[in-house]
Amino acid sequence: MRRQLCIWMVRLTFSSLRLLTVVDRRGESEESGDDETRRRSINGDVDPNQPATTSKSSHCTDVDLVHCRIGKIEGLEVLQKAKTLSLRQNLIKKIENLDSLSSLRELDLYDNQIRKLENLHNLTELEQLDVSFNILRKVEGLEQLTQLKKLFLLHNKISSIANLENLIGLEMLELGSNRIRVIENLDTLASLQSLFLGTNKITQLQNLEGLHNLTVLSIQSNRITKIEGLQNLVNLRELYLSHNGIEVIEGLENNKKLTTLDIAANRVKKIENINHLTELQEFWMNDNQIDNWSDLDELKNAKSLETVYLERNPLQKDPQYRRKIMLALPSVRQIDATFIRF
Repeated sequence: MRRQLCIWMVRLTFSSLRLLTVVDRRGESEESGDDETRRRSINGDVDPNQPATTSKSSHCTDVDLVHCRIGKIEGLEVLQKAKTLSLRQNLIKKIENLDSLSSLRELDLYDNQIRKLENLHNLTELEQLDVSFNILRKVEGLEQLTQLKKLFLLHNKISSIANLENLIGLEMLELGSNRIRVIENLDTLASLQSLFLGTNKITQLQNLEGLHNLTVLSIQSNRITKIEGLQNLVNLRELYLSHNGIEVIEGLENNKKLTTLDIAANRVKKIENINHLTELQEFWMNDNQIDNWSDLDELKNAKSLETVYLERNPLQKDPQYRRKIMLALPSVRQIDATFIRF
C-alpha cells in the first residue's frame, strides 16, 4: 500500500503553541475519509477551528511534541487514536487531561517538572511509560496499568520501591539515579527481565528471589560490599556491579548463564570462583587490585570470552601485559578498549 504523508493542523491551547503538525506514517485507509478530505489534509488546507472532524477521519499513531516549552497538558482530545505520545523536554508540572487517549501504548514525559504520578488510570492499554528526569518522590498511581511492560523512572527523587504489585507483565524497570536504599516489593514481578538500580544508596543484594526470568541486573554505583542473594536468578545473563565496595568474587554458583560480568572499580584482590561461568563473553575487572597472573586461569573454561578489561590493576605494570593476556586467553579479541590485531 502506497505510503501517504498526512499533515494535521490542530488547534491547541498551549500558551506558546497554536498549531500542531503531526505526520502520519501509516498508509492510506478506507476509513481516512473521502478524497476531498484527504486532498485538503495533504495540502495543509484544514480549518483549525474544526479539529474534532479532522481527528475522526485520520489514523495518526505517533505524536511528537518535544522541546516545545509546553507548560500544561491540554487540548489533546483530538488525538484519540494516537498510539504514542512524546512530551519530552517541556515544562510540564502535572500529568492531566489524558483520559480521552485510552488507545495510547507509549507515553514519554522525560525531562519535565512533574512531581507526582497521577491521572493515568484510564490509560489501560499503556505498554511503555517514561517519566525519567522529573521530581518524583514516590512510585504511585500505576495500579490500573496492568499492560505495562517498560517503566522508566530514571533520575528522580524516589526513596523506595513500592506500589508495583499490579504490574505483573512488567519486563523492564529502570530506577537508576534515585535515593533508594533497599531492594524490596518486587515479589509479584515474575515477568521482569531487566532491572536497573544504578546510582542509588543500596547496601545489600536482597529480595530478588522471585525474579526467575531476570536476564539483566544492573546495580552499579551503590554501596554493595558482598555478592549475595542471586542464587535463584538462574537465567541471569548480564550482571553489572561496578563502582561498589566488593572485596571478594563469590555467590555466583547458580548463575551459569552469565555472558557479561562487570565488577570494575571495586576492591577485589583475586579473580576466583568463576571457573564455572563457561558462557562468559565479557569480563570487566578494571580498577581493582589484581596482581597475580595465575588468576586468569579462572577464565580458561570460558571458550567464547572475547572482551577482558584489566587496566588499572597492578598487572598492567608488567611490560608484557597485553601479550600475557593473549597467551592465557587465546579467544579474547579485545583487551581493555583496544582490539587485538592479528
